[in-house]
Amino acid sequence: MKNLVKSYIKEVHSLSPVDLLEFFLERHPGKVAFSSSLGVEDQVLTHMLVSTAKPFKLFTLDTGRLFQENYDLIDITRQRYHLPFEIYYPEATRVEHMVNEKGINLFYESIENRKLCCHIRKIEPLKRALSGMEIWITGVRRDQSVTRGDIGILEFDPDLSMIKVNPLIEWNDEEVWAFVREHKVPYNTLHDKGYPSIGCLPCTRAVLPGEDIRAGRWWWEHPDLKECGIHLPKK
Repeated sequence: MKNLVKSYIKEVHSLSPVDLLEFFLERHPGKVAFSSSLGVEDQVLTHMLVSTAKPFKLFTLDTGRLFQENYDLIDITRQRYHLPFEIYYPEATRVEHMVNEKGINLFYESIENRKLCCHIRKIEPLKRALSGMEIWITGVRRDQSVTRGDIGILEFDPDLSMIKVNPLIEWNDEEVWAFVREHKVPYNTLHDKGYPSIGCLPCTRAVLPGEDIRAGRWWWEHPDLKECGIHLPKK
């Protein structure tokens, strides 16, 4: 897989997001998974993937600390696109042990605790969801965060031994919302309430006018550290 990335980059660097998705759906049939966080970028990609009329695996991670608006959007998306939407949960015994040892809101106390929580609630179920897949589609955009400036359209993830594809990596907010309006894509109503980036409820707040779009995620931490570990650049 790692050797394929360089050759694929030469083939896909000028493709549109939809053409890029079709490329991988054709090259890796039955092995393409899309992890949706239910943010607006991911809703755009869901629409694009459905438009290809090719099968893919759609899933989301329920950490147990999500907003009600996320659950509402899952139902709306299922009804709009008539496709299965798989939900993966963290291992209950792992969560129980962590909470009983460190407290229900351990993530406020230290970066180490917050990363532990993210690992158990997000990264571990993500690995289960991606098991057996070869291509991992994400809604990452380069302008979302200072931690994502070096992420490319294609990456090899050494931890998962698979190719990560970021079709919207160069899109900006205007392009994303223009697509939503044009195609009437259902989106999370939290976006209308000042939440440009949506994570777990206790770790996400609305942003103020002029603030960075990810200022509401883990707002008590330094911007250079504000990642759960899923979308860090892979070397």
